[in-house]
Amino acid sequence: MAARIVVRLEITPNAKKQLEDIGDRSGMTQVSLTSRIIEWFSGQTELVQAAILGHYPAEIQADIAKLILKRMVNDGPKGKSEKGE
Repeated sequence: MAARIVVRLEITPNAKKQLEDIGDRSGMTQVSLTSRIIEWFSGQTELVQAAILGHYPAEIQADIAKLILKRMVNDGPKGKSEKGE
């Protein structure tokens, strides 16, 4: 098994409840579920990460989503042109 690092998270009670519900539905522990979410998020392009983190103004979020999807179709899911490949 690969080396692991333990990270402490601070979340709201509502987020904790939702995480518990998702874990119950999927049969996963909260640690496993959270680890997979973080691994998925860190593998996304900077454009997708910025959108998820809410770095774009609300007025253009729909347009940003369309632009990101268009780029993903043209460049592939890893965003080749964004990474200079």
